[in-house]
Amino acid sequence: MNLNSSSELALTQTPAPRRYTIGSRASKLATIQAEIVLDALQKLHPEAIFNLEYMTTEGDKNQSQALYLLGGKALWTKELEVELLEGKIDLIVHSLKDVPTTLPPGCELGAILEREEPGDCLVMKQGLEYKSLDELPDGSVIGTSSVRRVAQLRRLYPKLQFADVRGNL
Repeated sequence: MNLNSSSELALTQTPAPRRYTIGSRASKLATIQAEIVLDALQKLHPEAIFNLEYMTTEGDKNQSQALYLLGGKALWTKELEVELLEGKIDLIVHSLKDVPTTLPPGCELGAILEREEPGDCLVMKQGLEYKSLDELPDGSVIGTSSVRRVAQLRRLYPKLQFADVRGNL
């Protein structure tokens, strides 16, 4: 091979596309959010290859105990953060509601997507005459797994009771 042909060879070789692994929880909501991020990244960086890796976290496995008894929001993030810090995945997609206030050393929020409709909903048993929290009689029990939501509702509706409820959407 002469110098001229090796120069030509070097000019015609293209580097392999960079591959990125996106980590996410395996829940229905998390997979939908991860696919939205994947689509956006593919549009912004068509030269790169992105793939999704799903994981079932401790928060997914234990649906019976109250979050505050289990260690809070890190139940959904810790295993994925370990994979990120060990270099097994390149980025993580989380619902911001599941991200602890303090991130572990070496992790940072890289982006926050435009928020969808943020309103919560109230689900009432069919046949009840009540259609809003304002209509509920004193002592009515509201179920939620969100400590934040309990604090907000307790301030607005001090005569209601609250019970921890866990499970899928």
